[in-house]
Amino acid sequence: MYKSEAASWFRIYEMFEFGSFHMYGIIGSALAIGVVGVALIKKFNIKAIGGQDMSLAPKDKSISRYLFGGILFGLGWALAGACPGPMYVLVGAGFYPILIVIGGALLGTFVYGLLKNKLPH
Repeated sequence: MYKSEAASWFRIYEMFEFGSFHMYGIIGSALAIGVVGVALIKKFNIKAIGGQDMSLAPKDKSISRYLFGGILFGLGWALAGACPGPMYVLVGAGFYPILIVIGGALLGTFVYGLLKNKLPH
């Protein structure tokens, strides 16, 4: 991720300004690989190495949940300049102030876990 510049704030800023295809190409290829992988898991009922069933349960379809979650994710991404994967890459590259962002992400995840059952479906 570091060599492909997917963790670069400048590349992310460039993407949000629609100035380059670079990040859209990375995200699009990851999406395509994920879709094919999930389809193969479902089609061949693939089991995990330990033998656990990997069947994927259907999710509740709710536009408001995905809309609200997507907005929060996008705002965090735009404010921090990194989505969750590259945050750890940035720590490994020596950009230690990102630890504040990681702490905030972990705190937000913890709070969501506490409030999850109280949120509307």
